[in-house]
Amino acid sequence: MVILRTKEIRAMEIEEIQKKLDELKAEHSKIVSKSAAAGIYEDPGKVKELKRTIARVLTIMSEKTKEN
Repeated sequence: MVILRTKEIRAMEIEEIQKKLDELKAEHSKIVSKSAAAGIYEDPGKVKELKRTIARVLTIMSEKTKEN
Protein backbone atom coordinates (compact mmCIF):
# COMPACT_ATOMS: atom_id res chain seq x y z
CA MET A 1 0.00 0.00 0.00
CA VAL A 2 1.27 3.40 -0.92
CA ILE A 3 1.32 5.86 1.94
CA LEU A 4 -0.71 8.94 1.09
CA ARG A 5 0.63 12.43 1.56
CA THR A 6 -1.46 15.35 2.76
CA LYS A 7 -1.44 17.04 -0.65
CA GLU A 8 -2.70 13.88 -2.34
CA ILE A 9 -5.52 13.42 0.17
CA ARG A 10 -6.66 17.04 -0.07
CA ALA A 11 -6.87 16.73 -3.87
CA MET A 12 -9.35 13.84 -3.60
CA GLU A 13 -13.12 13.97 -3.32
CA ILE A 14 -14.77 12.79 -0.09
CA GLU A 15 -15.95 9.54 -1.71
CA GLU A 16 -12.41 8.71 -2.82
CA ILE A 17 -11.06 9.52 0.62
CA GLN A 18 -13.62 7.22 2.24
CA LYS A 19 -12.65 4.42 -0.12
CA LYS A 20 -8.94 4.85 0.72
CA LEU A 21 -9.76 4.96 4.42
CA ASP A 22 -11.60 1.63 4.15
CA GLU A 23 -8.59 0.11 2.35
CA LEU A 24 -6.15 1.40 4.96
CA LYS A 25 -8.27 0.13 7.85
CA ALA A 26 -8.60 -3.28 6.21
CA GLU A 27 -4.85 -3.52 5.69
CA HIS A 28 -4.18 -2.41 9.28
CA SER A 29 -6.57 -4.97 10.75
CA LYS A 30 -5.08 -7.70 8.57
CA ILE A 31 -1.56 -6.93 9.76
CA VAL A 32 -2.60 -6.66 13.42
CA SER A 33 -4.60 -9.90 13.40
CA LYS A 34 -1.80 -11.72 11.60
CA SER A 35 0.74 -10.48 14.14
CA ALA A 36 -1.55 -11.38 17.05
CA ALA A 37 -1.68 -14.95 15.81
CA ALA A 38 2.09 -15.13 15.35
CA GLY A 39 2.96 -13.13 18.45
CA ILE A 40 5.30 -10.69 16.72
CA TYR A 41 5.00 -7.89 14.18
CA GLU A 42 6.49 -8.47 10.76
CA ASP A 43 7.15 -4.80 10.18
CA PRO A 44 6.42 -2.49 13.13
CA GLY A 45 7.30 0.57 11.04
CA LYS A 46 4.56 -0.24 8.57
CA VAL A 47 1.96 -0.53 11.34
CA LYS A 48 3.00 2.85 12.73
CA GLU A 49 2.89 4.50 9.31
CA LEU A 50 -0.54 2.99 8.59
CA LYS A 51 -1.89 4.40 11.86
CA ARG A 52 -0.50 7.83 11.03
CA THR A 53 -1.96 7.73 7.54
CA ILE A 54 -5.38 6.70 8.87
CA ALA A 55 -5.27 9.61 11.34
CA ARG A 56 -4.22 11.98 8.56
CA VAL A 57 -7.08 10.83 6.34
CA LEU A 58 -9.63 11.17 9.16
CA THR A 59 -8.41 14.68 9.96
CA ILE A 60 -8.63 15.88 6.39
CA MET A 61 -12.03 14.24 5.95
CA SER A 62 -13.27 16.06 9.03
CA GLU A 63 -11.96 19.36 7.68
CA LYS A 64 -13.64 18.81 4.32
CA THR A 65 -17.01 17.96 5.85
CA LYS A 66 -16.90 21.08 8.04
CA GLU A 67 -16.24 23.25 4.98
CA ASN A 68 -19.36 22.01 3.21
